[in-house]
Amino acid sequence: MKQAAFAPGFRLSKVDVFVLVGGTMGAIVLSMYGWWWGFILAFVLAHFFLFCNIARISRPFELIWAGVFISLAGTTIAFEMPGWLVTVPVSLFVTVVVVVVEMRKPSYHGVGWQWINPGLPEWWKARVGEKVGG
Repeated sequence: MKQAAFAPGFRLSKVDVFVLVGGTMGAIVLSMYGWWWGFILAFVLAHFFLFCNIARISRPFELIWAGVFISLAGTTIAFEMPGWLVTVPVSLFVTVVVVVVEMRKPSYHGVGWQWINPGLPEWWKARVGEKVGG
Protein backbone atom coordinates (compact mmCIF):
# COMPACT_ATOMS: atom_id res chain seq x y z
CA MET A 1 0.00 0.00 0.00
CA LYS A 2 1.33 3.40 -1.00
CA GLN A 3 1.91 5.86 1.83
CA ALA A 4 0.33 9.29 1.65
CA ALA A 5 2.69 12.12 0.72
CA PHE A 6 3.23 14.96 3.16
CA ALA A 7 1.05 17.66 1.57
CA PRO A 8 -0.50 19.90 4.23
CA GLY A 9 -2.34 23.15 3.59
CA PHE A 10 -4.97 24.07 1.03
CA ARG A 11 -5.75 21.48 -1.62
CA LEU A 12 -8.01 21.41 -4.63
CA SER A 13 -8.38 18.44 -6.95
CA LYS A 14 -10.20 18.11 -10.27
CA VAL A 15 -12.91 16.12 -8.48
CA ASP A 16 -13.32 18.95 -5.95
CA VAL A 17 -13.74 21.48 -8.75
CA PHE A 18 -16.29 19.21 -10.45
CA VAL A 19 -18.26 18.87 -7.18
CA LEU A 20 -18.11 22.62 -6.51
CA VAL A 21 -19.23 23.61 -10.02
CA GLY A 22 -21.92 20.93 -10.22
CA GLY A 23 -23.13 21.67 -6.71
CA THR A 24 -23.32 25.39 -7.38
CA MET A 25 -25.33 24.83 -10.53
CA GLY A 26 -27.56 22.40 -8.64
CA ALA A 27 -28.11 24.91 -5.83
CA ILE A 28 -29.13 27.57 -8.34
CA VAL A 29 -31.59 25.25 -10.06
CA LEU A 30 -33.02 23.95 -6.76
CA SER A 31 -33.49 27.47 -5.42
CA MET A 32 -35.96 28.07 -8.26
CA TYR A 33 -38.23 25.43 -6.73
CA GLY A 34 -37.83 26.58 -3.15
CA TRP A 35 -35.27 28.86 -1.56
CA TRP A 36 -34.42 26.34 1.14
CA TRP A 37 -33.62 23.54 -1.34
CA GLY A 38 -30.94 25.70 -2.91
CA PHE A 39 -29.81 26.92 0.49
CA ILE A 40 -29.37 23.38 1.83
CA LEU A 41 -27.21 22.34 -1.09
CA ALA A 42 -25.15 25.54 -0.99
CA PHE A 43 -24.70 25.28 2.80
CA VAL A 44 -23.51 21.67 2.57
CA LEU A 45 -21.30 22.49 -0.42
CA ALA A 46 -19.63 25.34 1.47
CA HIS A 47 -18.96 22.97 4.36
CA PHE A 48 -17.56 20.36 1.98
CA PHE A 49 -15.11 22.99 0.71
CA LEU A 50 -14.20 24.17 4.22
CA PHE A 51 -13.84 20.70 5.70
CA CYS A 52 -12.08 18.98 2.79
CA ASN A 53 -10.00 21.74 1.21
CA ILE A 54 -9.33 24.48 3.74
CA ALA A 55 -9.33 23.09 7.29
CA ARG A 56 -8.95 19.43 6.20
CA ILE A 57 -11.20 18.10 8.97
CA SER A 58 -11.01 14.45 10.02
CA ARG A 59 -13.84 12.10 9.09
CA PRO A 60 -15.33 11.74 12.61
CA PHE A 61 -15.74 15.52 12.90
CA GLU A 62 -17.28 15.70 9.42
CA LEU A 63 -19.77 13.03 10.47
CA ILE A 64 -20.61 14.84 13.72
CA TRP A 65 -21.36 18.01 11.78
CA ALA A 66 -23.37 16.09 9.19
CA GLY A 67 -25.41 14.34 11.88
CA VAL A 68 -26.28 17.61 13.58
CA PHE A 69 -27.14 19.34 10.32
CA ILE A 70 -29.19 16.45 8.92
CA SER A 71 -31.12 16.14 12.18
CA LEU A 72 -31.89 19.85 12.39
CA ALA A 73 -32.57 20.38 8.68
CA GLY A 74 -34.62 17.20 8.44
CA THR A 75 -36.86 18.11 11.33
CA THR A 76 -37.14 21.67 10.04
CA ILE A 77 -38.27 20.39 6.64
CA ALA A 78 -40.58 17.70 8.01
CA PHE A 79 -42.08 19.48 11.03
CA GLU A 80 -41.08 23.14 10.57
CA MET A 81 -39.27 22.87 13.89
CA PRO A 82 -36.81 24.03 15.11
CA GLY A 83 -36.82 26.23 11.99
CA TRP A 84 -34.06 27.68 9.86
CA LEU A 85 -33.41 30.47 12.39
CA VAL A 86 -32.23 27.78 14.82
CA THR A 87 -30.83 25.23 12.35
CA VAL A 88 -28.38 27.61 10.68
CA PRO A 89 -26.81 29.19 13.79
CA VAL A 90 -26.56 25.84 15.60
CA SER A 91 -24.96 24.26 12.55
CA LEU A 92 -22.53 27.16 12.25
CA PHE A 93 -21.69 26.85 15.95
CA VAL A 94 -20.92 23.15 15.44
CA THR A 95 -18.80 24.14 12.43
CA VAL A 96 -16.71 26.48 14.59
CA VAL A 97 -16.37 23.86 17.33
CA VAL A 98 -15.20 21.07 15.02
CA VAL A 99 -12.76 23.35 13.19
CA VAL A 100 -11.28 24.68 16.45
CA VAL A 101 -11.00 21.17 17.94
CA GLU A 102 -9.34 19.93 14.73
CA MET A 103 -6.89 22.85 14.73
CA ARG A 104 -5.79 21.94 18.26
CA LYS A 105 -4.83 18.39 17.27
CA PRO A 106 -1.16 17.55 16.64
CA SER A 107 -2.24 16.19 13.25
CA TYR A 108 -3.83 19.46 12.03
CA HIS A 109 -2.71 19.91 8.43
CA GLY A 110 -5.11 22.49 6.98
CA VAL A 111 -4.55 26.09 5.97
CA GLY A 112 -2.21 27.90 8.34
CA TRP A 113 -0.70 24.68 9.69
CA GLN A 114 2.79 26.25 9.84
CA TRP A 115 1.56 28.86 12.31
CA ILE A 116 -1.09 26.79 14.13
CA ASN A 117 0.78 23.47 14.25
CA PRO A 118 4.50 23.97 13.59
CA GLY A 119 5.21 20.48 15.00
CA LEU A 120 3.32 18.77 12.17
CA PRO A 121 6.40 17.67 10.20
CA GLU A 122 7.78 15.86 13.24
CA TRP A 123 4.37 14.35 14.03
CA TRP A 124 4.04 13.18 10.41
CA LYS A 125 7.54 11.68 10.32
CA ALA A 126 6.91 9.79 13.58
CA ARG A 127 3.58 8.42 12.32
CA VAL A 128 4.22 7.82 8.63
CA GLY A 129 8.01 7.55 8.54
CA GLU A 130 8.29 9.42 5.28
CA LYS A 131 10.81 12.17 4.72
CA VAL A 132 9.06 15.52 5.07
CA GLY A 133 9.56 18.31 2.58
CA GLY A 134 11.07 16.33 -0.22
